Amino acid sequence: MQIKWQNRALRQLRKIKSKPDRIKIKNAVRELETFPNCPGVKKLKHRVDYRLRVGQWRIIFTEQLEIIIIEEVKKRNERTYT
Repeated sequence: MQIKWQNRALRQLRKIKSKPDRIKIKNAVRELETFPNCPGVKKLKHRVDYRLRVGQWRIIFTEQLEIIIIEEVKKRNERTYT
């Protein structure tokens, strides 16, 4: 699978102050190349998106043919999935 980042997701990733968290997120996204055989991935209810858990961070992505599109990188809170 090929991985593409939306500009919005890249901006969100750059805003993360903790360098170890950014590195963990990048490594976890690289593992999406083996999608759907990735740990921590779940299909979101009532949406076409998936989410990948990396500690307190959530990576929201979609899958189209052989391309994974990273839509958002958010810190988990009560409004993460709205």
